[in-house]
Amino acid sequence: MGVEFLKIKECDDALNIIQDLFDENYNFLSEEISCSEAYGRILYEDVYSRIDFPPFDKALKDGFAILSEDSFGASEENPNTLDVIDFLEAGSTTDKVVEKGKCIEISTGAALPEGSDAIVMVEYCEKFDDKVNLLTTATPSQDVASKGSDIKEGNLILKKGDFLNPGKIGVLLSQGFENIEVFKKPTVGVISSGNEVTMQSEELTHGKIYDVNGNMIKNAAISCGANAEFLGIVQDDYKLVKENIINALDEVDILLCSGGTSAGQGDVMRTVLDELGEVYVHGISVQPGKPTIVAVVNGKVVIGLPGNPVSALMIFNVFVAQALTKLSGINKEFENKIVKGKMTRRIHSPVGRMQYQLVKVDGENVHPIFKDSGAIFSLSTADGYVKVPKSVEILDEGENVEVYLFN
Repeated sequence: MGVEFLKIKECDDALNIIQDLFDENYNFLSEEISCSEAYGRILYEDVYSRIDFPPFDKALKDGFAILSEDSFGASEENPNTLDVIDFLEAGSTTDKVVEKGKCIEISTGAALPEGSDAIVMVEYCEKFDDKVNLLTTATPSQDVASKGSDIKEGNLILKKGDFLNPGKIGVLLSQGFENIEVFKKPTVGVISSGNEVTMQSEELTHGKIYDVNGNMIKNAAISCGANAEFLGIVQDDYKLVKENIINALDEVDILLCSGGTSAGQGDVMRTVLDELGEVYVHGISVQPGKPTIVAVVNGKVVIGLPGNPVSALMIFNVFVAQALTKLSGINKEFENKIVKGKMTRRIHSPVGRMQYQLVKVDGENVHPIFKDSGAIFSLSTADGYVKVPKSVEILDEGENVEVYLFN
């Protein structure tokens, strides 16, 4: 005889239990890393600018740094002629001062020389020997980026929880940051269990199937900001399951197992977790995914996902992803990508359980995908899911529905 399910939890209750267990057992941690390795990480604290940027008045164009009043009235027909007293490349300096009737040739990015207040682009100039004809009038500050015009010293430039994309990393580098404090990624271990599953490197003998859940759930955890590792396949044997869970929890913060979570004779996960820690959930009033286990062992959350791939990924997305994403420091609204449409076929739903029905969206048409929870191909074709409340037995063809799109 197998163990019986505990009292079945409603969906909202299960969500709250999982989030509470994460809140009670984990703290937000940080680590300092090099900005060169910071892409995709989450900023742990607000960041303020260290310097003005640009740190000096800077030429925006190749041309000539002048006193703008020296250009007044200049045109192609009546150019103003100035003496060229020096040449400035980006990164170089000069001790010469621009005075009335004089200018300095300058490259883009170079610091504006003392005395000048404008740039005349090279296209509007004619240089000959040590002189230049200005063919247009320039206004004060023309083609000049003023010191601090982009960023003022001491200003808030990035906020806690920001995703460090190339642009944000560029801002940090412009301020001289070599290292930055980010949220430390929680470590997640993933175990597949089942006598029928085997690795892709092995021969597929009769009665066996290739393992899908291990690396699928690992990558789902990575998408939530975690460092995740697939720890291999364990047979449905009490001692082996127990040993692998104990060993895994020595290495990871959170353990996700798939398979062996139901109440059949070969399903040992509940028994093992009861012995090692405390089981808070065994069974959620949902389809697919009813046989889900949530436990805590030695201060670490262990979640047993169903063995069927569709069920495993749906339960992860709906019940685990939000808590894991929050722990990773990612500020994200879940189930906010919603489109509306009409069902193209009738759905029959089990009364008493919330059903998550996979669907494909085609404009205003919502096509239900009718396959069993082990049909992995349905995951690759689905755009999202429709929630069918537990009190609803039928969603009719033509009925208006909301589709929760996969992220």
